Amino acid sequence: MRLHAWDLGATLYLPATRDDLAHAVLGGRHPDLRSAVICLEDAVDSAEVPLALSRLQVLLARLAAHAADVPRPAIFVRPRDAIMLAHILRFPGIEAVDGFVIPKATADSLPAYLAVLAFDHHLLMPTLETREVFDPAEMRRLREQLTAIQERVLAVRIGGNDLLQTLGARRSAERTVYDGPLGPVIANLVATYAPWGFTLSAPVFEHFGNLALLREEVERDLEHGLLTKTAIHPSQIGIIQGAYAVADASYAEAKQILSDDGRAVFASRQAMCEPATHRLWAQGTLHRAKAFGILCTSHATPLSA
Repeated sequence: MRLHAWDLGATLYLPATRDDLAHAVLGGRHPDLRSAVICLEDAVDSAEVPLALSRLQVLLARLAAHAADVPRPAIFVRPRDAIMLAHILRFPGIEAVDGFVIPKATADSLPAYLAVLAFDHHLLMPTLETREVFDPAEMRRLREQLTAIQERVLAVRIGGNDLLQTLGARRSAERTVYDGPLGPVIANLVATYAPWGFTLSAPVFEHFGNLALLREEVERDLEHGLLTKTAIHPSQIGIIQGAYAVADASYAEAKQILSDDGRAVFASRQAMCEPATHRLWAQGTLHRAKAFGILCTSHATPLSA
């Protein structure tokens, strides 16, 4: 079954230099983990690249030996550049990973990666994290290139910390990312990519000790249609994915909107529901409920869809 971006949940980033890489991803340490990115770029010092590559090879060997009928997280590799990607593609077992994260994707850098991947089958997740993100024309140029390979683009990731770095800023520890300079930027990226069928991933929340603020930010992510989020600490996984559970009332509305015998307009919870304009929301809500469960609001307990 083809992987959907919404199945990623909280995507845990792991430096490839970790000596417990295989155990962290495949050993059941994080039973709720749905996806992971093995990073050989920003999270790895240049002097440690050989070590990171050797530990990636150990993980690939474990992954190739992993029983096909035993569930595991979706696994992606983030190379430093297209040259490293070409090198990694020759590693034994690389066919077992689900895809690659393309760092610092721009309309100028993407062609080099696509040339390397021309005869490859892996899914791709380009990351928007350079100053070009602030130029709408550049984002449209990149979108045109991605449209040509859209069936391989699982999600477009928003690199919040790198974007703030280009502004010489850092996110507040007391407010969500939407309450700072990136709020309008994220909204513009959603407007640039989502109507053309691309799913976007929400930026990392770096203050992993403030779980209450993380919950608030995930709610804002959902308002923007972002239903997958980078996690940098295991404690964030449950918070993010728990927030993705669908309230039972919303689930009932979505079912009614998609019903074959539903009315063109009806009222629910003192709000208008109109299948002609709410159909995409309803479809996404049902997929989200299937992936993350239904929250019984009277008990606040996730149920199965």
